[in-house]
Amino acid sequence: LLAEHPLGDRPATRALLALMHLNAARLPARVDEAGGLLGLAKQDRTRWDGALIRRGLAHLAASGAGPTVSRFHLEAGIAACHCLAASYEATDWGRILSLYDSLVRIDASPVVALNRAMAVAQVRGADAGLQALEAISPRNALDDYHHSHALAGLLLAETGRPVEARARFERALALARLPAEKELLMRRIAAVS
Repeated sequence: LLAEHPLGDRPATRALLALMHLNAARLPARVDEAGGLLGLAKQDRTRWDGALIRRGLAHLAASGAGPTVSRFHLEAGIAACHCLAASYEATDWGRILSLYDSLVRIDASPVVALNRAMAVAQVRGADAGLQALEAISPRNALDDYHHSHALAGLLLAETGRPVEARARFERALALARLPAEKELLMRRIAAVS
């Protein structure tokens, strides 16, 4: 409704609408048949909603009409990179990292830095991702955020440090609130044990 109104039809509104469509398009593939959460690498992309992706991309294109790039433009660009990749392996992680670098200049929040660390790991390797995690300021900003511990666990496991990975997964499990998140973390703990 906002995007359709002359006063609300602004580039940032279109970018936000693009982001909403592109994220919603991927929702059906985020869980398995039993309701368990699936990471992006394990999602069946054929279950993504192509019509929502097309609408999201159209709104993203329309959002380019203004002179200002908002956080919504950058976040929608990141979502578009995921939606346009034929597979996890084909994802343009270099482009995603570039978009996160721009987003950090607009919003230097610890959560944005955490998401950027994942992109760093995809482009430069798990050790670089861990360094990006360690560089998040302030240092204790994400101590109670289970996603930060889960990402650290994934990267530690990838670097061949299962004991440290397990400790971080266990910390994430203690902080997670949703049953599906807890179940995913228990699977990850079992995988490194």
